[in-house]
This record gives sequence, structure tokens and C-alpha cells, in this order.
Amino acid sequence: MRSTTKIVLVALAAGALGVVASLTMNGPGPLLGTEAGQRVLQEAYKATAPEPPAGVVVAGRGDAIPAFTVPGLDGKPVDVSTAWTGRPVLINVWASWCGPCIEEMPELQRFHAKQDPNGVQVVGIALDDAEAVRDFLQRVPVDYPILVDDAGPADAGVRLGNPKGVLPYSVLVSADGVLLKQRIGPFAHGEIDAWATH
Repeated sequence: MRSTTKIVLVALAAGALGVVASLTMNGPGPLLGTEAGQRVLQEAYKATAPEPPAGVVVAGRGDAIPAFTVPGLDGKPVDVSTAWTGRPVLINVWASWCGPCIEEMPELQRFHAKQDPNGVQVVGIALDDAEAVRDFLQRVPVDYPILVDDAGPADAGVRLGNPKGVLPYSVLVSADGVLLKQRIGPFAHGEIDAWATH
């Protein structure tokens, strides 16, 4: 019994050293690309985030996303919780001034373009000025819906489980409105396909 405990402790220590070595050599990128790494990061951010304003519901994994509206580029309000009911939705929160956001947009467009009418709906929510977003989309066009929200303690990203406001931030919402996955940071080429279908 004692030798088994010793073996388990040595194995755990070796695993922890492996994680530390990997982070030291490669940075957090590879770890953050995993679901486990994203969950750890989410918990760390949640523990250090300010409390949301009274009445603001912040969704977590397994929760129905709260009802809230965000205007489209045409100014018309869109109810994010119901606009795409019946389809899974990948919501990407971004800004035109965010370098990693800009780098991942072609990947989001590529993924969106290969979806059939019942596939995953990609939606972008820019925490930005509407005019800046329009100008940006002239240079980097996408044909999935883009909504625009004011950044702040009750913005769309916060309501979708990102209380620290780190960008880019993406969530996968089930066809019946439940938040399934969260991702802090940009997608590398090809990552969205596996992430959004499992």
C-alpha cells in the first residue's frame, strides 16, 4: 500500500514538472489550446474578476445564456439568446483594435463558409465603435452576422462568461441555448472545426 502511494505521488510530481517544463519552454499556448487548460484559465479569471453589476446574469458552462439584446450594424436590436434558436452558435467577441482578434477572423470566416443551413452559426460581437467596425469590415470582410456592443461591466462578453473582458473570447452555444464551451484567446488554423463540433 505504501509503495503504491509513493508511486502515485512520484507520478503526480513528474506530471506537474512536465507541465511546468512545457510552460517554460513553449509558453501557455499549447496548454490553453486544450479544454482542460481553458477550464483552468476560466476559473482563474472568474476568481479575480470584479462582481458584475446588480441584475447582470453571467452564464457559465451548462447554463442557458441570458436574454439580452445587442444592436446589429444597422442599429436594430438582436436578441442574442433567441435569434438563432434551433442551430448551434459560435459567438466570437472581438474588437477592431485587437491584433489576435483580427488574425483569427479569416479562420472564423472559413469555418462559417463551410457550414450548411443547419450547421453552426458564427456570430461576431464587436466591443467597439460601430463606425470603426464598419471601416474594419471594408478591409477584412466577413459574411457572418456582426453585432456591436459597448465595452463595459455588463457587455455581451461579460454576460457570456468573460467577466475579465479578455479578447478574443468565443463561446459555443447549443441549439437550445445552453453555453457548452468557452475559449479565451484566438483560434489557430483548423482548431475551430474540432472545437465547435465536439
